[in-house]
Amino acid sequence: MNDKKKERYIQLGLLGGLVILGVLVYVLVPGFYDDMWELILSGDVQRMAEVLQSYGPWAMVISFVLDVLINALGFLPSIFFSTANGLLFGVVPGIIISWLAETVGVVLSFMIMRYILRDTAHKVIEKSEFLLKVDDFSGKNGLVMMLFARSIPYFPSGIITALGAISQISLRDYIIANLIGKFPSTALEVIVGHDAVLLQDNLGRLTVVILIASVIYFLLWKGYQRWAKQR
Repeated sequence: MNDKKKERYIQLGLLGGLVILGVLVYVLVPGFYDDMWELILSGDVQRMAEVLQSYGPWAMVISFVLDVLINALGFLPSIFFSTANGLLFGVVPGIIISWLAETVGVVLSFMIMRYILRDTAHKVIEKSEFLLKVDDFSGKNGLVMMLFARSIPYFPSGIITALGAISQISLRDYIIANLIGKFPSTALEVIVGHDAVLLQDNLGRLTVVILIASVIYFLLWKGYQRWAKQR
């Protein structure tokens, strides 16, 4: 099978899978898209947690699927769902759910951009001279570059995915980098979001977490700069 034919099958498989997933959600949970779209636009995480909780034993599954879809789209913020997961399921379960869902989502997004929307990804990168340099660098050191980028919390996911999609990083390295890099960034987002909403009960922990994270990321940035100069 030649490369073009293989790529075509991948494209059809991705599109078919997304359509089937979307239809299943629509059929099994009537009104789900309307509710979630309204919540995403409002950014009310407490209300989001309440709506998810109303789905009872399916709440965790629905939250996971929705978080995957948001990260697969790449342009919608997932921080609201990370916070809602922490509020609804607890900090540790919330971290695990959000971490796995976001990882699956950005891998799907990567495959969509690489095999279907590659021209769009190129246009995103071409708008910035800095991103062009980063993309060139990521082609040679994709795994390390992607791991570092994904470990940064609150950074726009779509830009990082676009960089990966048009670089030379392999799908395997991309999955490994995201699985590892997504954990610290997602954990920080869940903890900070959870404690910020419940500030009166968690002010001490929130302060300590922010201070420790600031020091760690500062040291990581300095280490990364030294590594980049050596390359």
